[in-house]
Amino acid sequence: MNAPHRSAGVHDLIGIGLGPFNLGLAALADPIDELDCLFLEGRDQFDWHPGMMLDEATLQVPFLADLVTMADPTSRFSFLNFLKQTGRIYPFYIRENFLPHRREYNQYCQWVASQLGSVRFGQHVTSVEHDGETYVVTTASGQGNRTQTHRTRRLVLGTGTTPRVPDCAAEAVAAEGPALHSSEYLARKDELVSRRSITVVGSGQSAAEVYLDLLTAQPDHDYQLVWLTRSPRFFSMEYTKLTLELTSPEYSAYFQSLPTEKRDQLLKSQQSLYKGISGDTIDAIHEALYTRSVTEAAETTLLTNTEVRGVTRTEDGYHLALHHVEQEEDYAMSTEALVLATGYRAGIPDFLEPVRDRIRLDEQGRYAASPTFSVDTADREIWVQNGEEHTHGFVAPDLGMGAYRSSVILAAILGREPYPVEKRVAFQEFGVPDRFKLQPGVSTSSTTVERENR
Repeated sequence: MNAPHRSAGVHDLIGIGLGPFNLGLAALADPIDELDCLFLEGRDQFDWHPGMMLDEATLQVPFLADLVTMADPTSRFSFLNFLKQTGRIYPFYIRENFLPHRREYNQYCQWVASQLGSVRFGQHVTSVEHDGETYVVTTASGQGNRTQTHRTRRLVLGTGTTPRVPDCAAEAVAAEGPALHSSEYLARKDELVSRRSITVVGSGQSAAEVYLDLLTAQPDHDYQLVWLTRSPRFFSMEYTKLTLELTSPEYSAYFQSLPTEKRDQLLKSQQSLYKGISGDTIDAIHEALYTRSVTEAAETTLLTNTEVRGVTRTEDGYHLALHHVEQEEDYAMSTEALVLATGYRAGIPDFLEPVRDRIRLDEQGRYAASPTFSVDTADREIWVQNGEEHTHGFVAPDLGMGAYRSSVILAAILGREPYPVEKRVAFQEFGVPDRFKLQPGVSTSSTTVERENR
């Protein structure tokens, strides 16, 4: 692909949405003089999951998984440079912990965004159209919703994911009352702790963090606390080194080569790799429960194998229709407040409807992303960030692979690699190695296998 050429008033690239992934792309594109980029974000500033910005919460990946380092360790936008410029590099070094606090990571991202001239906040994208040559992106901004149009040859969609609420609880969450998704937790914590009972639903890190925070606050407010999970146990995140090799370019390529049905099955079986709980958080919960038990019994219940099948509003709160998965038994409980830490889902924004015919979708209406993360029918105009889990595997939302994906996207746009793109990083093989594949007509007898392994 030839490098971009300039046209008056037409950008080479517009990024829509500014989470960590498009912010990382903006930072990596900044030194490339031949690229004219613009990144649009509806919020007034960068703010990453503010509803879960708990004081003690850390990332689940090391600081090297910042916006740029895995692509360019010399970048001025690295996390280490942020620490140096803000006078915190020695305290971080002395701390001897590779996992930054979530608040600290948010501050780092805000620091990066403040230095990028290509970033525009307060720009709500309302539509994307194609005029035959370029994409026309319309935004609304300010109290009067002042409209503005921007033209570009290419788009990178970084609109992220939206809170996932089970259908059986959607009506309760939409109505007034303390039933909410965990993304709103901190904003509504005071409302929750004023109730006599709180139930947390979920099996991942967010559920564990909310439960631990409420468990810590419980003695000051005197409520009953319940944690329900559909999983057969409270899974810890798997962090063994050979397992971490699944967050590699070659495993992602292997995953892409599988049929859609097989990929979907794999994702369900790999949940402990990306939807589990950090071992430190699990240990902290157990220690808090044990410490409480020395002097008194904690007013709390932890239930596994429990599926929520119905949520009904009552005069005092909510009636939960539950089902025990292993015992195959229905049961019920009541709670005054409900927190659903039930994750997030990717979707296609409504503003893309005018160009939907230019976007490649699978049979389930999801982005059909190519190996270079493009999703347009021409395979050279629209790319997606963190909307390709079903095609590229569970690494899609992994912060550690963000810089790699940005490097691939930039290489696809420029026709060269401004940042080297790793092709192989794992020691293990995925799939059948070429040297062991059988030729047509060759049997799989022990003699043949023995000969192939000499």
